[in-house]
Amino acid sequence: MMADLGLSTSTSSSDIAGSGSNELLTTEDENQNESCEPCPKKSKIQEPVASSVCLEERLNGILCCTVCLDLPTVAVFQCMNGHLMCAGCHAHLLADSRLRDENATCPNCRCDIKETSCVRNLAVEKALSELPTECLFCQNKFPRNQIAHHQNSICKERITGCRYERIGCTWRGPFHELHGHESECAHPIKTGRELIDVITAIDAKSYGESTLYRNIFDLLSFQKIAQSDPQLKPYRSDDFVTKLFYESARFSAFGSQWVMKATVSEDVKDPSLISDRHINFSLILKSRVSSPLDIHYLVLRGPHSNYKIKPAIYRHEFTHDTTEAPSKRLMVEDSIECNRILSHRVINLRVLMFQVSKD
Repeated sequence: MMADLGLSTSTSSSDIAGSGSNELLTTEDENQNESCEPCPKKSKIQEPVASSVCLEERLNGILCCTVCLDLPTVAVFQCMNGHLMCAGCHAHLLADSRLRDENATCPNCRCDIKETSCVRNLAVEKALSELPTECLFCQNKFPRNQIAHHQNSICKERITGCRYERIGCTWRGPFHELHGHESECAHPIKTGRELIDVITAIDAKSYGESTLYRNIFDLLSFQKIAQSDPQLKPYRSDDFVTKLFYESARFSAFGSQWVMKATVSEDVKDPSLISDRHINFSLILKSRVSSPLDIHYLVLRGPHSNYKIKPAIYRHEFTHDTTEAPSKRLMVEDSIECNRILSHRVINLRVLMFQVSKD
């Protein structure tokens, strides 16, 4: 029995030892499995990357016009979603939409652009005025709100003309060379016979302008003078390919009814495809007349309008058979000013009419 007891005792102890070793292996396996699990992820900390592009250049890309990609120089408009446009591109988009009879949209977000929905962004305008820009002459950088004064009055490299330009000197050069040139200029010592041709040519340039204003003052002395402020509204023609034209309501002058009509680049099939645009207008008599009406008329910009129109005098004799004056071009500076006019809902004009007396 003792042997059996000893055997059982040895067996039980071995079992206990075996079980203890199994438990130890199990613990080691669990520890090994735990050690094989990936470590918890740590939050990634991004260190700031030093940019080689200066702040001014980065702002240039942010504040540029979404259409021409240049920095605006005067006014800055924005669509309803905040995309920026310079004044020229804003007017061009509105003019194109009117010529195509479509709604103008922002190039970025395609939201509608209207004359009343786009507003100026004064904060961006002020920020742009503080950004540096290079002088055209000396290549030094100055704030944009100071560059005009520097280039016109301070810069030593600015291009200037000789003080004797009025008597024919054509020299132009840097400002710091002006004193040296004027001390050696040959024009002050020329005789009157040598200078008379130059002075005559210079006076011929201003003769046309002075003649225009003299004629205007003469017209103001006429007995019969009429003034009207027609508003030309846009319409579409009934042709297969419709074209834009403007026409005013009837207005009275000298006991008769008149209208004004305007077209955009009437010699071009599709004015929306060209950038060099112009506006032609004509004065039309709507009443029957028993005797001819010899009329001088002058077209100016109307009240509450901000575009520039050069004055010009036209003359036409209206009869029963010739009720429409020949088409004349509206005297604006360039196509940019033409787009400004087309961007408005109506064209405001002022017409001064003078009837020539037959006696």
